[in-house]
Amino acid sequence: MLETSARLLALLSLLQARRDWPGRTLADRLEVSPRTVRRDVDRLRELGYPVQATRGPDGGYRLDAGSELPPLLFDDDQAVAVAVALQTATMSVQGVEEAALRALATVRQVMPARLRHRVDALQVTRVVKNTWREADIDAEHLLAIGTAVRAREVLRFDYAGRRELAEGPGGERPPRRTEPHHLVTWGGRWYLVGWDLDRKDWRTYRVDRMTLRTPNGPRFAPRALPAPDVAAFIAERFEGHEPFPCRGTCILHAPAGAVKDWVRGQGVVEVIGPDRCRVTAGSWSWTGLAGWFGMFGVDFELVGPPELREAAAVLVSRLTNSLDYSVPPEAPNIDVPNNQ
Repeated sequence: MLETSARLLALLSLLQARRDWPGRTLADRLEVSPRTVRRDVDRLRELGYPVQATRGPDGGYRLDAGSELPPLLFDDDQAVAVAVALQTATMSVQGVEEAALRALATVRQVMPARLRHRVDALQVTRVVKNTWREADIDAEHLLAIGTAVRAREVLRFDYAGRRELAEGPGGERPPRRTEPHHLVTWGGRWYLVGWDLDRKDWRTYRVDRMTLRTPNGPRFAPRALPAPDVAAFIAERFEGHEPFPCRGTCILHAPAGAVKDWVRGQGVVEVIGPDRCRVTAGSWSWTGLAGWFGMFGVDFELVGPPELREAAAVLVSRLTNSLDYSVPPEAPNIDVPNNQ
C-alpha cells in the first residue's frame, strides 16, 4: 500500500486524468478502502485543491472545471530531479510506464514557465538494457547538455576518454566540438550521441567523462542518424559488429518492461509510450525475424526495412495454406517389447 504522501499525489494525478471518478473505482486503483479515499480527499481540500463530490449510485469526485490548482513548490534542482526520475523510471521498474508518463505530464502542467522550460530541456531516450552499472552524474551537468541538444547548439568540452586516460595528463588539448543529438541511458550510464565536427563522424560520449566549456558554439541543422533510430544506433555501437545478417524494427503494443527480458541480447527495446515500445532486433533470416516478432502474443506494427514486411507477407501466406491440409489419422498404438 502506498504511504499517505505518495497516495495523495497518486490521487491528485488520477483526478487530473479525467473529469469524474466513481469513489469505488478510485479506491480500487489506489488499493485502499472508500473511507481512506474520503479522508485523502479531505486532505487535498485542506491543501487548497477544489475536489467536489458528485452524485450517483456510488458517489464520486472531480476537480472543479476552470479552477486554478495550487502550484507545486519545486526549486530548480527538484524540478530537474523529477524530470530525470520520471523519464527513466521505466528502465529499472516494471509496470510503472503509465504512471510515470501521467505524473510527468501532471507535474509539468502546474510548474511555472521558468521551471517548465528547464524540464523540457531534458528529453531522454530510454533504451532498455539488463546490465546495470552505477555512474554519478551531476543534475546541472545533464541539464546543460540537454539544453544544448534542445537548442541545437554545438557543445565544447574536454573529454577523458580511453585514449586520453591511457596517455595521461600530457599537454593542453583542444576541446572537443560536437553537434549534440541525443541523451541516452545504456547499461546504467548516461551517454551523449553527437556528430564530432573535428573527426567528421558520429560519436558516443560518456557524460561522466565530459567537462563542459562555455559558452556553447553556434546553432546547427540536425543531421540524420546512420540508423533507423537512436536505439539501433546505440546497439550497433556498443554490441560490436552486427552478428545477424537481417535486422529490422517493429513497434509492439506492450509495455517495454514486459518485453525487455525476452529480447535480451537479440536486440534493444525503446520506450515510446505506456503500452507501446519499439524493438530493433536481428535474425538469420527475414522470415525468422518476422515470426519472432509475432511470438510476443500482442498486436504489432512492422516498421521495416521492406524485406521484413515482404517476409511477413510470405509467412502469413504459408500459415494460411497450412490450415487447408487435412489432419492425418492417429497412428495405432503398438507395444514394442524391450529387448534386454
